[in-house]
Amino acid sequence: MVKLEIKEHVAWITLSRPEKQNALSFEMFQQLASTIKQIRKDKSLRAAVITGDGNHFSSGLDVKSVVKSPSKIVQLLFKWLPGNQNLVQKVVLGWHSLPIPTFALIHGNCFGGGLQIALGCDFRLAAPSSQFAIMEARWGLCPDMGATIHLPAQMNYDDALWLSMTADPIAVETAKQQGLITQVCDDPRQRCLEMLDLLKSRSPDALAGIKSLCQRAYHNRERTILAKETATQLGLLLAKNTKIVMKNVKSDSPIHFLPRK
Repeated sequence: MVKLEIKEHVAWITLSRPEKQNALSFEMFQQLASTIKQIRKDKSLRAAVITGDGNHFSSGLDVKSVVKSPSKIVQLLFKWLPGNQNLVQKVVLGWHSLPIPTFALIHGNCFGGGLQIALGCDFRLAAPSSQFAIMEARWGLCPDMGATIHLPAQMNYDDALWLSMTADPIAVETAKQQGLITQVCDDPRQRCLEMLDLLKSRSPDALAGIKSLCQRAYHNRERTILAKETATQLGLLLAKNTKIVMKNVKSDSPIHFLPRK
């Protein structure tokens, strides 16, 4: 479900569940984490590129398959220390921490966990058909895959807050205007190849050093934010209002929430 191909010193990663809009199953989280480890060990690689099979990048977490098994939720969110990365955070921050340039080639829906994975990449090249959403609020939850580390570096506070609170999709033009993506391209793959040619003409040591410096400048409170993300999500998973959302999410009837604690 996660394919890896090494070609001309570039790792090409494909999310491959096209019949489900590449929705992220528990197994795909495991495969992505393993793929990132494999890429990190290969010193010959100059870049990594992730994209989706079929008509979409990813529709996000496959909620139905994951919530059926409470043990999978525990495995996705478990960490030894609050500031450590759990499995869902590793598949986002892993691209961010690789010492090589990373690209997300986006088309169609890029929602929820799919968008957070794209945010973990250094560059996001999007086709005109792309649309973007952070979906967790729809389920009564909060983004918990490291998005709160990346969003402040990409978007204004109010834009990031509205995107996260509403769970409504935004078009590619809005995403570009708000800083969520790097470029809008008629052919993201071709544009990526052009950028790769330029980066390959630069010293890989220099690129790694520049990336490390930029990470420190833009993301200097990572452990604190990761701890807060997980703590907030665990609290929401146990909240009565979340149970109300889960029960009514497919219903057209109004949802009556309990007062906020």
